[in-house]
Amino acid sequence: MNQFLTNIIIQTTLKFKDKKKFPKGQPSEYRLAKKYKEMVVSIKRNIKNFILIVIGIFSASFGFKGFLLTNDFIDGGATGISLLLAAITDVPLYVLIIGVNLPFVIMGYKIMGKHFALKTTLAIIGLALCVAVVPFPNVTDDDLLVALFGGFFLGAGIGLAIRGGAVIDGTEILAIFLSRKFSTTIGDVIILINVIIFSFAAYLLSIEIALYSMITYIAASKTLDFIIEGIEEYIGITIISSQSKRIREMLINKLGRGVTIYKGEGGYAKDGVSKDMDIIYTVITRLELNKLNTEIEKIEPNAFVIMNSIKDIKGGMIKKRPLH
Repeated sequence: MNQFLTNIIIQTTLKFKDKKKFPKGQPSEYRLAKKYKEMVVSIKRNIKNFILIVIGIFSASFGFKGFLLTNDFIDGGATGISLLLAAITDVPLYVLIIGVNLPFVIMGYKIMGKHFALKTTLAIIGLALCVAVVPFPNVTDDDLLVALFGGFFLGAGIGLAIRGGAVIDGTEILAIFLSRKFSTTIGDVIILINVIIFSFAAYLLSIEIALYSMITYIAASKTLDFIIEGIEEYIGITIISSQSKRIREMLINKLGRGVTIYKGEGGYAKDGVSKDMDIIYTVITRLELNKLNTEIEKIEPNAFVIMNSIKDIKGGMIKKRPLH
């Protein structure tokens, strides 16, 4: 970036944000550089979030108008309620999307904060405008294809919006609120909400539409999980072994993975004398699991190995290095 423009951006940022922090004189070069770096990271993150939310809005709108609306199929959650009301009333879907999600946005303001509520409000309004204004073709009238691909595009849209830091379906907010109030899991609350929605669909529309709508919900939820959790599945591995040094070298040299060493102490000893040991922790992909087990068995077949699924990671070297 041009140095002149860079200085203008920095000084403008400091002028509006740091009057209390720097009441007298000019900040140091270090603080200027730090503030500039923070601003650049924030701008990049906001642009990325904006793009994800916009793509999510168009994907969900395509799922609505290209598949679900013409067949009166519904989904779970707030989108399902909107589609159900659109099927039994003459109220346009874009009005229902805003009306149904409005209580959830207010609830999100109280639970998640002002910033989240603002992004969610803009995302929901954007979805409503896209449904109202953008023309999408009716792709197919085949019930099974409508259920599957309508759920796919709707789930992808909701997932991309969540990756961007907003929601276009307020059910998750309600689930968080009820789970805190009644000490239940979020998953149980979502299941209960969807059982009620599909029961109304079976009564007001037909059992056949309700069953196809369940297929839509399954397709949407699986796509949502795929979008949020990513393609790769990571596994956290904890290894307790008397051959910890050799295992550590194997992880670094053969698998090319970083390791963290915890200092531990054995708790099971018949003679009452425990010994110190190194506990190894690393993260690998599922594709590397078979090779890791093979290499550990070569070194010590009786090593104690604990495996935990990890949805995503950030930083470190696992995403930078190729699979070995």
